[in-house]
Amino acid sequence: MKVLLVKPGNRIADHIQPPLGLAYIAACLKTEHEVEILDMPKYGRNLGYFKETLHRFKPDIIGFQCYSVEASETKELVTISKNSFPSARIIIGGPHPTLCPEEVMASMGSNVDFLIRGEAERSFPLLLNNLKQPENFKTIPGLVYRESGELKINHPELIQDLDELPLPSWDLIKPQEYPPAQHGAFFKKFPIAPIITTRGCPFACTFCTAPILSGNFIRKRSAESVLSEIRVLYYNFGIKEIHIVDDNFTLDKNHAMSILKTIRSSGLPISLAVPNGVRLNTLDEELLDLMKKCGLYLISVGIESGSDKTLKRMQKALSVNLIKKKLTLIDNMGIDIAGFFIIGFPDETADDIKTTINFSLQLPLLRANYFTFLPLPKTPIYDELKAKGELNNIVSSKLLFECAPYAPRGMTHNSLRNFQREAFLKFYLRPRTLVRNLLKIKSLKHFCYLVKRFYHWVVM
Repeated sequence: MKVLLVKPGNRIADHIQPPLGLAYIAACLKTEHEVEILDMPKYGRNLGYFKETLHRFKPDIIGFQCYSVEASETKELVTISKNSFPSARIIIGGPHPTLCPEEVMASMGSNVDFLIRGEAERSFPLLLNNLKQPENFKTIPGLVYRESGELKINHPELIQDLDELPLPSWDLIKPQEYPPAQHGAFFKKFPIAPIITTRGCPFACTFCTAPILSGNFIRKRSAESVLSEIRVLYYNFGIKEIHIVDDNFTLDKNHAMSILKTIRSSGLPISLAVPNGVRLNTLDEELLDLMKKCGLYLISVGIESGSDKTLKRMQKALSVNLIKKKLTLIDNMGIDIAGFFIIGFPDETADDIKTTINFSLQLPLLRANYFTFLPLPKTPIYDELKAKGELNNIVSSKLLFECAPYAPRGMTHNSLRNFQREAFLKFYLRPRTLVRNLLKIKSLKHFCYLVKRFYHWVVM
């Protein structure tokens, strides 16, 4: 069969990076099927190009990856697909369908034939192999389907041995063709590709979906598997920088060090970064020293708040003093730091937000991102707010940091956005910080993407 895998993207997306999840699924399908990947953000969410691809490829199966904020865009693309190819089977997966299968199937209606919850590398091929045997649907992990008008929801299963998975189908993505607009905004070398070395998260941060989506224990790839992928990226696609986008790359120190030592021993002239963030309390001098020697130049960390009260409310397992201590250690090792902060967390006051902003200005950070709180479905804080009736006006399309979809009691969405703008301007308009970041701009094209990102975060 001909399978088209689609990453929708939202209308103001400014993070444009290869869809790694679809590349893994494609690798598991292409031994038996003809597969193509269409990454809409890469093409500016061009509906004309989407329609052109449909009519050129003529798919039998169309699979969509969907995040919560992309639900409306995904629905639009699904409708176009079904109208263009009524006989094509439509399958939807990704974080939002995994968290809200009933809602998604109801919203999409008969245009969506199946939904897959959780990791789809095994379930997707199983579904295609059993399309003519619906009696087997109940055995496919994570499958959501209709039977005699009733919605059936199978429990998803996590893939325990990640080394059993084939390497992602980078040939279907062409990572070397991506623009300088990836997750970390800045980079040292170009082109860039993301990789994962672990899946899962054992932590209980109340605002995060990671342990819900990928399990609350760590599953790891071997160092040999990771290096084989990096070699493919370097030699076959000319990739010069690797972004490790695990949720918890440094949680298992021995595993992280085995990956880093293997990369170092390879002698590949690549740079490394962890733009998705690592846990501060997992870092020590030995690990940081090895990171530095491997060409890792940037560490992103989830600081979240300058208030111990709010950190406790988040169940972040961090304190203000520990944050200061660990950031000083990273800075002394000569590694740049990007910090993530959340403003407008439930029960925060204006003074709490000001405390976080002032705290961020005292830290040895090269960059800072100030995210407004997002009530992501099925997280503990979401369920708490839902029970209190505080999320009645929240829609998935507004789950963007630039939209401030939720504001704590006593605050407005506009006041929260003003705090966000104030934080960005105070941080980046300091002369030394501004100059350090300007010096890291690599090209006019890179500069243009940064301006677009600035507009979305600060001006819009």
